[in-house]
Order: sequence, then structure tokens, then C-alpha cells
Amino acid sequence: MTSSLRERLGRIFRNTPPDMQVAALCRNARDGKILLVTSRGTGRWIVPKGWPMPGKSLADAAAQEAWEEAGVRGRVAQTPIGTYSYEKQQDRGFAIPVDVRLFLLEVDELSDDFPEAEQRKRRWYTPERAAEMVAEKGLRKFLRSMPSGPGPQV
Repeated sequence: MTSSLRERLGRIFRNTPPDMQVAALCRNARDGKILLVTSRGTGRWIVPKGWPMPGKSLADAAAQEAWEEAGVRGRVAQTPIGTYSYEKQQDRGFAIPVDVRLFLLEVDELSDDFPEAEQRKRRWYTPERAAEMVAEKGLRKFLRSMPSGPGPQV
């Protein structure tokens, strides 16, 4: 694909409504730390996220992504706690706008045997440090607004 075609396609996609993803903000209820995982493509630090799933609520789809990407099981809030937007890079060389709905998931169990264990790293961070680690500006801003230490339960 030529760069001019890539630019034209990028302009077309930017003029359409954003797609929506769901994400799980996985929090340790005891100390308030946030679990980040690496993305498969770039290796950057992210929260587990993916596309809505037929037959699942948005919150339950976020919890499913947390299991697949981070080996997390827990209690997920059914109401989003925030949103952020980012540009999702496509294999074809352009990016599409995506709005992400963020659901709090209080971690009850962390397994070492999960579907994407061989493809990702995961690490716990304070909200302040997690904000420094992620690239998405909206997610960074949300993480910086979180209190340190334990928060309200789901």
C-alpha cells in the first residue's frame, strides 16, 4: 500500500464514529495496585482490553479479556468507571479511533496458566506508576486521578 493511499484511508476512518472496546482495570483490593500487561504487538504496557462479545455484558466481556490476557479472576463492576480513547494501529498500516469503556475488576485470583501467558508479561504497579507506564493519554489521566491504597469494593 502506498503512503498516499494509507493517508487517504486514515482520513476516511478518522471521519467515522470510533469503534468501542472494553477494558478491565484490575485492582488488588488489599493495596490498590493496578495490574498491567504487555500488548502482543508492541510490548507496551496496557490494561487488558478487547472487543465486546455477543451474549456477554460489556463488563463481563472486560472480565473475560482480563482472564485471557492476564490470568485474572475477580468481581467486575457492571458500570464503567471511566472512558478513554486511543488510535488502534491496524496491520494494513493505518490507525482507527477507538473509545474504551473501563470497568473496575477487583482481583480475587491470579493464575499462571491462562490463554495468553506465553505472549504477555504482567506486573503490579501503584496507580501513579501505572500512569507513567501506559501510552494512552486518557488512561494515564484516569490512573493519575485514582487514590493510592485500597479503594471502594465492587
